[in-house]
Amino acid sequence: MSIRQKLLIAIPVGLLLTGLSAFALDKADQAFPPPLGAAGIVSREVLDVDGQLLRAFATPDGLWRLNTTVGDVDPQFLRMLVAYEDQRFREHAGIDFLALGRAALQFVTNGRIVSGASTLSMQVARLIEPREQRSIAAKLLQIARAIQIERRLSKDQILDLYLSHAPYGGNLEGVRAASLAWFGKEPKRLSVGEAALLVALPQLPEKRRPDRNHAAAEAARKRVLTRMAVADVIGEGEAERAAMTAIPNRRLQLPAYAAHLAETALRKQPTAVQHHTTLRRNVQRGLEAVAREGAAKLGPRVSVAMIMADARTGEIIGEVGSADYFDASRSGWIDMTRITRSPGSTLKPFIYGLAFEEGLVSQETIIEDRPADFFGYRPRNFDMSYQGDVSVRQALQLSLNVPAIRLLDVVGPARLMVRFRRAEVKPVLPAGEAPGLAIGLGGVGLTLRDLVQLYAGLANRGFPVRLGDGITGTAGLIDGEPLLSPVSAWHVSDVLSAVLPPAGSRQRGIAYKTGTSYGYRDAWSVGYDGRYVLGVWVGRPDNGAVPGLTGYGAAAPILFEGFAKSGLPITPLPDAPPGAVRISQIELPISQRRFSMTASGLVNASAREPAPQIVFPPEGARVELGIDHETMSPLTLKLQGGRAPFRWLANGKPLPDPTRRRTTQWQPDGAGYSTLTVIDAVGRAASVRVFIE
Repeated sequence: MSIRQKLLIAIPVGLLLTGLSAFALDKADQAFPPPLGAAGIVSREVLDVDGQLLRAFATPDGLWRLNTTVGDVDPQFLRMLVAYEDQRFREHAGIDFLALGRAALQFVTNGRIVSGASTLSMQVARLIEPREQRSIAAKLLQIARAIQIERRLSKDQILDLYLSHAPYGGNLEGVRAASLAWFGKEPKRLSVGEAALLVALPQLPEKRRPDRNHAAAEAARKRVLTRMAVADVIGEGEAERAAMTAIPNRRLQLPAYAAHLAETALRKQPTAVQHHTTLRRNVQRGLEAVAREGAAKLGPRVSVAMIMADARTGEIIGEVGSADYFDASRSGWIDMTRITRSPGSTLKPFIYGLAFEEGLVSQETIIEDRPADFFGYRPRNFDMSYQGDVSVRQALQLSLNVPAIRLLDVVGPARLMVRFRRAEVKPVLPAGEAPGLAIGLGGVGLTLRDLVQLYAGLANRGFPVRLGDGITGTAGLIDGEPLLSPVSAWHVSDVLSAVLPPAGSRQRGIAYKTGTSYGYRDAWSVGYDGRYVLGVWVGRPDNGAVPGLTGYGAAAPILFEGFAKSGLPITPLPDAPPGAVRISQIELPISQRRFSMTASGLVNASAREPAPQIVFPPEGARVELGIDHETMSPLTLKLQGGRAPFRWLANGKPLPDPTRRRTTQWQPDGAGYSTLTVIDAVGRAASVRVFIE
């Protein structure tokens, strides 16, 4: 048989055998695939709004294995890792035959293993399918698995598995967990010394643990830094500088914030690996520290809950359910932001807001603080004393009980409850009872979330805001009627912003109110600036009394410290809207200088007429009055609504006489911007700003 004939037979047979071999290998590969599914089991993570880690949960087998990708780590670390472990990683298909030959030659020549030949792909195979014993069979399986992995995954995906599963001592797995535990930071930005240590530890993670074998860790890092391939990557002189940096000597705790919210997130999304929240880690960290310190000062069994929200969007940016989740003496596992309690005096601002809106009082209206009987209900002040005649402003700032109930008796408890419902807050009343005057002093049930949602409406100029739940809940403005008019909301904020801060706290430019429930069971403080609202609850989760516990003494200092430790700059409170004017007592209409009841039980200040409105000149108008000529024409002023007589003010100065007419004239004293204000008989005001030319 000729050579040509032999080739004609051999080539098809060879191709057939090759095809059969490939077919057999493919079938074997399909029959015994690598355990990539199990490799996807990682720690569940709860992240803040910027993707920063708030809290992680160990895997079912107790490992801290944070999912890590190539994009999560410093590129310099990746270059050092490949240079030290597998220089031809990007070229080979799972096996580096050059490294394998070199390792075999060194073994024959020296009689021992001098250097290994494991590629990163082979190491991944070993990590996802560990073998207790080292043997030739185990090595061959590792090689086969590496080939299978290379067939299924890209190089970056293989690196992702290594970065997530590499051992770093104890129950730490993966570069992110190691970087957080040893350096207290994510591996996105590593120094050369830090990167070298993270390259070195996985070879012998227990023997090189920095907290237990400091010298071994330092020596291993030095070997990485002095490897020629690594030196080429990091640059000349970097190895010497990196070798001089300190090795960490203790393992740090991984971030562990927002325990209650994290628990809720896992319950709502049981299959998710990452849970995104609206919290901000720096804010959360500050609030938790304040709650912990505050509870420690107040004594055993006392807990603290806090919620901080963006009053414009309703997003929760910080939430503390208890002073310490793991403190059994304080029942730390109970999320006190969601427990219904008596709000004490914290609802008084809404009573005053409604009274301002209806024109019943102004800030400087005099109101009586004396013993009173409202059909059998006899409210008393917290200190059992009475102030006599006080201004409405003082009554709210001092949180006097009798004046608040006088106003509530007129505006009506049912009407106040309607306003709460506009903010989607439904206070809990005793079973079978209708709203009564007692709701003004805490005779209803509210949660801290409810209270913060109400005050978010105050901070948002009277427009109600729905709080999110920090996870998947929809936050935002609530469509419909306002909680309070912008003018009355401004009056409330103006009064509360002048309340003295608690002892030891400095004025921070916030408006705030405190409350104490009956029997010293709950202490509250809620405050806000022009952007954020913070609510604080202090008490015992078992509803036990805490003698001497008050909102001003216990909760208010925590509120002020919470604003300080949140790290957020104070946003100024909004400017006064058109029509919002603080009027001195002497300039008020006679009917509004004192709040009192007539013999028939009606208030002497009626709010039946609509509030006054300036119809000419309109807001922002430019009015030409011939300022360039020798004589300037007067400006005609027109209004609608309101109750006569009317008092006009130009740039804060009253015009000569009150008038009952809805048309009057004003003689400007020069060109430029001017503010015109009209006040009706019951103290309601309207303002416009115009330019005279």
